[in-house]
Amino acid sequence: MLQSLNARAVLVSLVLLVVTLGLWQLSHKAPEVDTEMTEYERLMGGADQEARVPPPSQVIGLAVEELSNPFYDAGPNDKGIGIQLGYSIFRVLTGFGLAALVAIPLGFLIGMSPLMYKALNPFIQVLKPISPLAWMPLALFIIKDSETSSIFVIFICSIWPMLINTAFGVAGVRKDWVNVARTHELTPMNTAFQVILPAAAPTILTGMRISIGIAWLVIVAAEMLVGGTGIGYYVWNEWNNLDLTSVIFSILMIGLVGMLLDMALASATRLVQYQE
Repeated sequence: MLQSLNARAVLVSLVLLVVTLGLWQLSHKAPEVDTEMTEYERLMGGADQEARVPPPSQVIGLAVEELSNPFYDAGPNDKGIGIQLGYSIFRVLTGFGLAALVAIPLGFLIGMSPLMYKALNPFIQVLKPISPLAWMPLALFIIKDSETSSIFVIFICSIWPMLINTAFGVAGVRKDWVNVARTHELTPMNTAFQVILPAAAPTILTGMRISIGIAWLVIVAAEMLVGGTGIGYYVWNEWNNLDLTSVIFSILMIGLVGMLLDMALASATRLVQYQE
């Protein structure tokens, strides 16, 4: 039954994709050229033509060309899509990993201690709504390195969903399980690892899944600001070159990588839930 549902879902998705691409292709018209050009326009190579969104066939052609050699490096402003994505993924995973090292232990502390929850909650509520990009000027001023500043921004945007979900998951563990651990005279550390962590793991992974999605969104904007390398810089550079085909291709690659990152953590969440 489940396999049949999955097969039908894939079929519907393919149909929607084909219809969307077909309508996009059919809606594209070649720009009209004025046949009555002045002598000056002929000397300048023709009349100005209206810029149009490229058809999907052109985007697919570029995708085949780019993905056939994704790691070429022809200079600072001419790197393959694989290299640009590699820079962005490295920054995201580094900032995300550092955030996990801080958020999960701190979330355990907040979830297990009402005192620490009341003490730290005002700081969390003040810092959480601040846009991650608002930290970029301060980070650039203090750190004086665009690479490290980008990682810091990812750290800031990743920490809050993990912290809040960890605290919520830990606080929601059934009290009788904790009481059983106490009757067996388990230390607080053993209780945290043997009782609370397995019970709160699905909630913690949900927070991590939210964080990785936000981090991938933020890195594109951060790289547009600091420039140099990364998929955000790639998009902005191609826009400055008025290459809409490359812009659309890079947007699709951003979506694809974001989907793969989300799928990885979704699989980890399902694995933990299955083991329970």
